[in-house]
Amino acid sequence: MQFLLRDTLATRYGVPAEAIREVPGGVANRAYTLGDDLFVRIPRRAAFEADLVKEATVIPLARAAGVRTPPIVDFDTTRGLVDAPYMVLERVHGTDLVEGATPPSGFWQELGRQLTLLHKVAQQPTGVPADDGGGDPRPTVDGLATKGYLDLGTARWLLGVFDHLATYVDPGRPPVLLHGDVGQQNLMLRDNQLQAIIDWGDAAWGPPGMEFAKLTLEQVAATLSGYSGREGLEASALWFHLSWGLSGLTKGPQPGQRHWTAPPGSRLLGVLRFYASSPPEPWPELLSQKTGY
Repeated sequence: MQFLLRDTLATRYGVPAEAIREVPGGVANRAYTLGDDLFVRIPRRAAFEADLVKEATVIPLARAAGVRTPPIVDFDTTRGLVDAPYMVLERVHGTDLVEGATPPSGFWQELGRQLTLLHKVAQQPTGVPADDGGGDPRPTVDGLATKGYLDLGTARWLLGVFDHLATYVDPGRPPVLLHGDVGQQNLMLRDNQLQAIIDWGDAAWGPPGMEFAKLTLEQVAATLSGYSGREGLEASALWFHLSWGLSGLTKGPQPGQRHWTAPPGSRLLGVLRFYASSPPEPWPELLSQKTGY
C-alpha cells in the first residue's frame, strides 16, 4: 500500500497507520482492514467502479430485508482521497469458506433463510441490471458438438436433459434480487455460524435458481433445505451448473484462483461427484430421460 494513501486513510478514519493492512485475493477491488472495526474497498480499475456504485444501492436494500451483511460506514465518490470511488464498511470478524472450514448443516439452512429474505425484496428501479444467466444453453451444446468438444450421443443426451429440466421451471416466475456471487469466498463463518454475506458487486435481477450456481450441488441441496418457496429451484440450479459448466469448457487453465468454479472442468465434474453420492429426491429425477433422445 502506498504510504501516502495509508497515512491519509489513517488520518481520515482515526486509526493508526500501522493498523491498516491489505487483504489479498480481491479481483475487482483492493481491500484493506482499518484497525479492528473498519474495512475499505477500492476498485482496481475504472471498469470495476460501476459495481461498487451498485453495491452502495444494494447493501441498504439487503440490510433492510434482514440479510446479514455489514453496513456501509462511508461511500466517497469525490475522488479527493484516491482517484476512484471507495467504500468503507464495518469489518466482519470471521473466515471465508475457502480457508477450508466445513460448516455444519445449520450453516447452510441459515444461508437458505437469508437468501429467502433477499429474494423477497420488491423489484424497483435501483440501477441494478437484469441478468438471465446466458439464456438457452442448447445452442452451446450444438456448438460444442460441432467443434468436437462433445460426441454427438452426449450432445443429444444433454439436449434431452435441458428439455427435461425446462419442464420444472416456471418461465413466468418473476426475477428476484440476486447477490450474484454466493460462493465460498463471500460467505463468512464464525463459531460455525453464518456471520455475513459479503461482496455485492455482481448483484442483479434474475431467476432465483441462478443464485445457486456458484455453490457446489452438495451445498445447494443443503441450502435449499432452509429456503422458503423452493419449488423448481433444484432444476433451475442444475440448469445453471450444466449450462455454465458447458460454456466454460473451452477456456484455458485458471491456476491460482480462489473460487472453485474457475477451472474449466470443475462445474461438470462437480455435477458428477454430486450424482455419484446418491442424492435425495428430487435430484435423481432431474436427470432421468423421458424425452426420446
